[in-house]
Amino acid sequence: MLDSFLVLSATKDPTAVERANLLNMAKLSIKGLIESALSFGRTLDSDYPPLQQFFVVMEHCLKHGLKVRKSFLSYNKTIWGPLELVEKLYPEAEEIGASVRDLPGLKTPLGRARAWLRLALMQKKMADYLRCLIIQRDLLSEFYEYHALMMEEEGAVIVGLLVGLNVIDANLCVKGEDLDSQVGVIDFSMYLKNEEDIGNKERNVQIAAILDQKNYVEELNRQLNSTVSSLHSRVDSLEKSNTKLIEELAIAKNNIIKLQEENHQLRSENKLILMKTQQHLEVTKVDVETELQTYKHSRQGLDEMYNEARRQLRDESQLRQVVHIKEIKTGSEDGLKEKNEIIARLEEKTNKITAAMRQLEQRLQQAEKAQMEAEDEDKKYLQECQSKSNNLQKQVSQKEKQLVQLETDLKIEKEWRQTLQEDLQKEKDALSHLRNETQQIIDLKKEFLNIQDENQQLKKIYHEQEQALQELGNKLSESKLKIEDIKEANKALQGLVWLKDKEATHCKLCETEFSLSKRKHHCRNCGEIFCNACSDNELPLPSSPKPVRVCDSCHALLIQRCSSNLP
Repeated sequence: MLDSFLVLSATKDPTAVERANLLNMAKLSIKGLIESALSFGRTLDSDYPPLQQFFVVMEHCLKHGLKVRKSFLSYNKTIWGPLELVEKLYPEAEEIGASVRDLPGLKTPLGRARAWLRLALMQKKMADYLRCLIIQRDLLSEFYEYHALMMEEEGAVIVGLLVGLNVIDANLCVKGEDLDSQVGVIDFSMYLKNEEDIGNKERNVQIAAILDQKNYVEELNRQLNSTVSSLHSRVDSLEKSNTKLIEELAIAKNNIIKLQEENHQLRSENKLILMKTQQHLEVTKVDVETELQTYKHSRQGLDEMYNEARRQLRDESQLRQVVHIKEIKTGSEDGLKEKNEIIARLEEKTNKITAAMRQLEQRLQQAEKAQMEAEDEDKKYLQECQSKSNNLQKQVSQKEKQLVQLETDLKIEKEWRQTLQEDLQKEKDALSHLRNETQQIIDLKKEFLNIQDENQQLKKIYHEQEQALQELGNKLSESKLKIEDIKEANKALQGLVWLKDKEATHCKLCETEFSLSKRKHHCRNCGEIFCNACSDNELPLPSSPKPVRVCDSCHALLIQRCSSNLP
């Protein structure tokens, strides 16, 4: 029950009671937030009521005992000052401070402080940040009274309780939330418990658990469907590319097999041609040797026949000479007739032998000619076989080169495909990166337009305030002129008074505010304080014959008096 936590005793110090109440509320808020978050088992968002109440309670705790700071137009009492001090004490908090200052739409320090608390909770660093802050009490004394919660032990207890919030996850959208105009009111009904509320809470917990399970199953189903669809599309693309690669590989293998068959066929043809050439050469060699042997035997027989014919002719010629000599001696007609017949037979036989020798010589010439023709044909055939063999070797080498080239082209094509896939993936990554950058640029444009609108509004407010200040200055100048007139009248009656420096903030004549560049100068005649431009005249006075500084009014008055005293 809330009565057991809130201290309402009137006998205690009111500030101590406030601190105790805030401590108890912080305990209830942190405990309820942790229990509800663990029971739901989900990431908390900005619309979660216990989380909203936690921020309200923390805001009240940080506001307790905060000193009031005076500004030009109003009084300022905000928690952004001490929270901004965390950046100097904790270097890791510089990022969260810069993020808060860069958020569009935050116009008040209180809104920035609320954004800071939400970002610190999401980072799970709120306890660390506030711990380093409460340790430096000498620095906190500039922002808090001595009895403030952050300056006492209750602040350290609350910081210790904040460590328990690190077990929960929060996903808060700070950018679009209106944090400037929120009203921080503590809802005590959340911490007042009865049986009906307990039953409703249990039912709400069960309903929330069922809804969470339903949402989880739906989200899981959606993710699985998207994953399955993406996997299906990827499998289809891989199957298409795999089928294409298999077809190309089969075509390349068929080309390689054809080239190997052609190479084998050319090699077998080359071997066959070489074998036929060798056989033809052997047959031709045997024929040539046979013809040569036949020629040699025929030549030997012809030589023998020729020698025999010559021997017979020589014998016949000798016989004829003998017969002629006998005929001459005997003169017998019968012997002459017989000898003539013998001579005729011998001449006929000689003619036959001569014709046979001519035929043998012709055959010898034909055989020699046929041998030369056969040798020429063998040479031509050998040359043709050699040229065919060279051509076949060239074709084989060309086919082998084509085979190597095809294998190289296939390898290059595979590498090229891999490179194309990698380039495609890089292009997809670059495209997604460009899309993200485009979205960031669009968001920056929106933020820039919002900042421009905010700048225009600030300019409008500035002009309005400036006009109000001018009107206020005119009224002040009129009132000051009246006061100066009254003072001058009093001075004329009571004598001159030397005005103190601390009392003068503006020039009496031009109403310019004094600063480091606008220095103060006393008029030696009237004693008032003026700027340099309104008191740059010098005149001798009765009290000082040496020329001294006087204001423009006294200078004109003294000159007028001097001119009136002249004859």
